Amino acid sequence: MVATTAVKLPRIRQRRLTWLTALTCSLAIAVVLSVTVGAKAVPLLDAWHALTAPTGTESDIIIRSLRVPRTVLGILAGIALGVAGALMQGHTRNPLADPGLLGVTQGAAFAMVASIILLGTSSLLAYIWFGLAGALIASAGVFALGMAGGRGGPTPVTLALAGTAVSAFLYALTSAIVLLDEQAMDVFRFWQSGSIAARGADVVWQVLPFIAAGLLLALANAPGLNALSLGEDVARSLGQNIALTRGVGIAAVTLLTGAAVAACGSLSFIGLIVPHLARRVSGTDHRWLLPYSGLIGATLLLLGDVIGRVVAPPGELEVGVVLALLGAPFFVALVRRRKPVRL
Repeated sequence: MVATTAVKLPRIRQRRLTWLTALTCSLAIAVVLSVTVGAKAVPLLDAWHALTAPTGTESDIIIRSLRVPRTVLGILAGIALGVAGALMQGHTRNPLADPGLLGVTQGAAFAMVASIILLGTSSLLAYIWFGLAGALIASAGVFALGMAGGRGGPTPVTLALAGTAVSAFLYALTSAIVLLDEQAMDVFRFWQSGSIAARGADVVWQVLPFIAAGLLLALANAPGLNALSLGEDVARSLGQNIALTRGVGIAAVTLLTGAAVAACGSLSFIGLIVPHLARRVSGTDHRWLLPYSGLIGATLLLLGDVIGRVVAPPGELEVGVVLALLGAPFFVALVRRRKPVRL
């Protein structure tokens, strides 16, 4: 029995490494498509010259000023939302949970439209900072409500209930504001659709520190989340601090989702479906599930953005719309074909 287990472990590890390599290659292909495909197709060789030896041609400007920042932001947002979704489903033990369950998305939306009304905000970078602040405050409020009246930290049920209540409240406030102000309505409508277009390198640098910090917290949270998946009593017997583990996980989800939605808008479907795809090839070990979810999330977001560029020329469909159109029926089929993985 011991010998059989010893043989299986290297095979499992080899299979996981093989999948990791395959997903990395898939992301590389998506990056190439994101850089070269669009209203103006740029041959791969020209794109390479634009990156390594630019001469100021139209293709150079398109690649360096528009598509590279767009692609990098897509990678960051896809990784952030994929990892945040895996963390959220793990902590709530709910296969239908997504990062928006913490009120992050609605917190960002409310802060942005409120800044327009109260402060006259009009720049994209200002929207991002207000959106990020709103996401952090909303998530902290949900976490505080989840802890109220309980012992040992918030439970999956209290987090879900608190998140639903806060999200509904903030959505109502946001709707009331946008109905009264045309500029707020325009910004909210564009943000709500979800997009990585028209974002420059400055936006990438603004959100990068928050996403990097969130990823570090997520990786640190993986062993504790594995213990929690065995049950809180077992986790305590293994020496886990339940409140600290949940706090680190929620902080990671907040940083990752807050940065992504503040910069790109509502792209919550990635956080819902990607962990299910990753779990089917990685299993329930979060040390592997989180990297898989990040790679799949980035690949899915970039491919959705590429599809949005080519289906309605010369215009574009926002990537959030494409992901909803493609993801909803796929998720329904996934649930109908096989039983959801128990978390």
